[in-house]
Amino acid sequence: MILFLTLLSVFVLNISLGSVSIPFSETLNAIIGRPTTTGSWYYIIVNYRLPKALTTILVGGGLAVSGLLMQTLFRNPLAGPFVLGISSGASLGAALLLMGGSLLSGITTIHFVNDVSLAVAASLGSFLVLVVVMIVANRVRDTMTLLIIGLMFGSITAAIVSVLAYFSSAQQLQRFIFWSYGSVGNLSWAQLAILGSIVFIGLMITLASLKSLNAFLLGENYAKSLGVSLKRSRFQIIVATGLLAGVITAFAGPIAFVGLAVPHLTRQLFNTMEHRILVPAVFLYGAMLLLLCDIVAQLPAQAEVLPINAITSIIGAPVVIWLLVRKRKLFF
Repeated sequence: MILFLTLLSVFVLNISLGSVSIPFSETLNAIIGRPTTTGSWYYIIVNYRLPKALTTILVGGGLAVSGLLMQTLFRNPLAGPFVLGISSGASLGAALLLMGGSLLSGITTIHFVNDVSLAVAASLGSFLVLVVVMIVANRVRDTMTLLIIGLMFGSITAAIVSVLAYFSSAQQLQRFIFWSYGSVGNLSWAQLAILGSIVFIGLMITLASLKSLNAFLLGENYAKSLGVSLKRSRFQIIVATGLLAGVITAFAGPIAFVGLAVPHLTRQLFNTMEHRILVPAVFLYGAMLLLLCDIVAQLPAQAEVLPINAITSIIGAPVVIWLLVRKRKLFF
């Protein structure tokens, strides 16, 4: 409840700050749908700040939950939502759209690039990698082997992106670099509805896997002794992670460290490994942290907006270093 109330406060604070100074009372009135004076303030809040804040909640919470899933499945404190190569697949899809014209003799050009086509290309890339990972997961029994294969998929897609970058023009390369910085402020209400729907499905699959997640903490043999179907449970966890990480990367770009750092911070706060507590707590914590990062990134009262990836890395990297320097067992 404290986390939820804190998230609600940060949510309102995030909406009230920006390049245009808007009175706090006007922000509250716009949120509840009762504007009072200036119509332009209401338009800015409803069409720009409110979708961005809701996107930030979905992105932060979804990445944090997917990071928790991967750390539990692989029993590795340094596993994140992108270890299966799904984010790299989204990056490859975006790279083919933004930089593929250099190798395809102009078949794809910058004129066909917009936010919708970019999200579709990144979604297709992440979906294709997810399908390959699922095929491999059905043939591989060892979870660690699956982790290594996922990392190899990431290396392959990163190599292809490097080749595309080498042959691309400066304009194409700049567009891809800007996409890789990550952004939570470019979604319309229709795109937000798609993002929210898929994140909701991923969270429902996660909630259906709570028993399996608790069993995986003590190893696969222990989980099997409890009657947990390893293949089905692993399939559900991978699908949930793929949906969450894939759609978030497609719509918001690759955002670092949230999925890696937030599960550890939440475990330190609640001192438990019970996933019935951790899953909702991690979602709230991740959403709150990314809202705070977005507040820092948007530089209140300034026109400039810093890359959200830079802010999350500045905050997340010291957290991971701190956890490692403490040399305490990270619940695994």
